[in-house]
Amino acid sequence: MTSAPSSPTTPPPAPTTLFGLFAASAARHPERIALEVRGDVLTYGELDRLTARLAERLTAVAAEHGTRRPAKVGLLASRTLTAYAGYLAALRAGAAVVPLNPSFPASRILAIAATTDLDVVVTDEDSARPAERLTAQAAADGVRLPPVLALTDAELARLRTAAPGDDRPAAVPTSARDIAYVLYTSGSTGRPRGVPIRHANVLPTLRWLVEEHGFGPEDRLSQNVELSFDVAVLELFTTWSVGAALVVPRPNDVVRPSAFVGAQRITRWFCVPSVGSVAARTGALTPDSMPTMVGVMFGGERLLSEQAQQWAAAAPGARLWNLYGPTEVAIVSTAHELGSGTSLRPAGSNGTLPIGRVPDHLEHVVLDESGEPATTGELCLRGSQRFDGYLEPGDDIGRFLAWRPGERAVIHDGTAPLTPEHWYRTGDRVQVEDGALVFLSRLDHQVKVRGQRIELGDVDAALARHPAVRDAVALVRETGEDSVLVAYYSGDATTAAELTTFLRGLVPVYMIPGSFTHLAELPLNTNGKVDRAAVAALDLAARSAAPPVGESADR
Repeated sequence: MTSAPSSPTTPPPAPTTLFGLFAASAARHPERIALEVRGDVLTYGELDRLTARLAERLTAVAAEHGTRRPAKVGLLASRTLTAYAGYLAALRAGAAVVPLNPSFPASRILAIAATTDLDVVVTDEDSARPAERLTAQAAADGVRLPPVLALTDAELARLRTAAPGDDRPAAVPTSARDIAYVLYTSGSTGRPRGVPIRHANVLPTLRWLVEEHGFGPEDRLSQNVELSFDVAVLELFTTWSVGAALVVPRPNDVVRPSAFVGAQRITRWFCVPSVGSVAARTGALTPDSMPTMVGVMFGGERLLSEQAQQWAAAAPGARLWNLYGPTEVAIVSTAHELGSGTSLRPAGSNGTLPIGRVPDHLEHVVLDESGEPATTGELCLRGSQRFDGYLEPGDDIGRFLAWRPGERAVIHDGTAPLTPEHWYRTGDRVQVEDGALVFLSRLDHQVKVRGQRIELGDVDAALARHPAVRDAVALVRETGEDSVLVAYYSGDATTAAELTTFLRGLVPVYMIPGSFTHLAELPLNTNGKVDRAAVAALDLAARSAAPPVGESADR
């Protein structure tokens, strides 16, 4: 008697959405640890069940207010269990996630909520006070708030301990073309710009990183950044796509990496270079202190050799990578492997480490000021990761261009629709060296300070709203390994404390200058506008001469 030949098992189709990545791991590894946060440890199976119950709750809240299926869910939460379960629950319900940083001013959160047209906002217990401020601000402005699902720790515990049951509704079918998340970047008008990213944009990024870096189910990745920062998507879904553990540090742990990595057996870490420099200066990043570490990723700002060497000494067995990418091109657009231990690659000609090469699924071109290909110029990108345009179409003007070999670039002016053929203008000036890209500077007034992208005009506009201020200019001052935001203003002199307090009600803390200098008049250009370059020259002179220009006060 012979047995019938077995038919080959057809592998399940590859996930095409962020929630699909998590769900596939939950099906394969239900007993593996998925999340460790504030003493709570959840397996993939437990987190999946909690996510399903929470998805039902937020869908019910939306239905009570006339929305059959929520399209966009705001997440006003710090890095708590509610935040991570809420993120997955929104995706499970078929919605796009819109992270709302609780530390942001209520006016900015309201502007984001209005632009995005949120259906539901999920809040955690930690964010009760910011939620109250938001409600008060909305009432004062006469603005309607979307319905709020406020989850206390007790309510979340009840959802966690509910009987499993088999009657959980399936995840809402979601297409790769649906929007996965919306993040907001600083805008030159003082109004934040919404960046909608589709599942089809971000999944190629994640798959490329997982393959290049060798992520696996034994990894333990530290989730270091706020959920409103695009790198958080990288941290969450590279981890959950391979069945690994996401470990959430307390804020102080991020600047004490040696102790935290050792205690929690962390294997992968994302680091904003200046944060690592703080750790090194305070003795919290010490040689040979991270034997479990296999990978360190840098990003968010320029990386110096000294900064990379400090991490290579602390984690000699880890591969180090320098990553680069605008939010509009789904997190990471280039990568440069630096090596490990004592065999780090050299810096570029400007003293910073290269940002590397563009992956095969993206196209790039470097264009000079005349719109011609060059070895030094603006980096432009297109391909599967490129977003389709800002939530407000007017924000697209000037941010894209059309270019073909043999032709001069034409800047998008909004008179014709955007197409996949258009290139996204990063606004970053780069140079090609030995086949790798080296970041040189910003072409416009957008900068990065401690990993946060800031439009200097946004800071100018906020500061100019103070009744004592006539004109204002914000600058970035490079101080060795760090970048510091400073401001110059004209009008009536006032104190740094007064200006700092005023700005706290308008912009996030990272957009508040570290010092304010009063001048009788700010220099103007031939068009009668404030000359930012001339102010920068004054700042340079003030730092190298005594007494300093004007009246300066550090906060």
